[in-house]
Amino acid sequence: MIESCAASLVYSDHGREVFACRAISIDVRDGEFLGILGPSGSGKSSLLYLLSGLKQPSSGCIRYRGQDLASLSDEERSNMRLREFGFVFQQAFLLGYLSALENVLAANPTNGNIATLQNPNTVTPDSAAALLATLGLGEKLHRRPHELSGGERQRVCVARALFGSPNAIFADEPTASLDHKNGEAVVRLLNQHRGKGSLIMVTHDETMLDEADRIVRLVDGQIV
Repeated sequence: MIESCAASLVYSDHGREVFACRAISIDVRDGEFLGILGPSGSGKSSLLYLLSGLKQPSSGCIRYRGQDLASLSDEERSNMRLREFGFVFQQAFLLGYLSALENVLAANPTNGNIATLQNPNTVTPDSAAALLATLGLGEKLHRRPHELSGGERQRVCVARALFGSPNAIFADEPTASLDHKNGEAVVRLLNQHRGKGSLIMVTHDETMLDEADRIVRLVDGQIV
């Protein structure tokens, strides 16, 4: 589904080239849970950003279903992410003036996603409420983020990422700000409710990848 072909990401640090990722070649398969494991600074988040089109490679290429993402405009890549992908980050990036339900609905993929076209009921307010209820937030649909615990806020982020049945969910250290129990719960919910979509998750904690189909390890921007 997603293919990285010798993709590198290079930053300039006071005139010195620093490789966040170095010539990484990897495939993400349809429907798999792929874990990307590595210590802080290993380049795992940078790889996630490349695979999801949030960043463009300095060399090499990233293809989504055969199309080179570099051939798309910024607007086309943004629309692709809205239609096709879901995201969960380390911090719960929720809009503070919106309720839990409204935060999920804000991610409404008015899109060409195949799963959504086949079942438009997946993006209604009722379906968002049902998803939040499934994640244990049925009684807190109308709570704002400051009225939720850290684990609850992250579950809202999980619901937002799952909403509309995306083809791929990218999770960047989604458990780092949670205790171990809540972290395991978040990963379990992501894996259980992703349907046929792929889950690509980066973490430094191998115990969070017990359910992964495949794990790749990064050190100094390279797969080892």
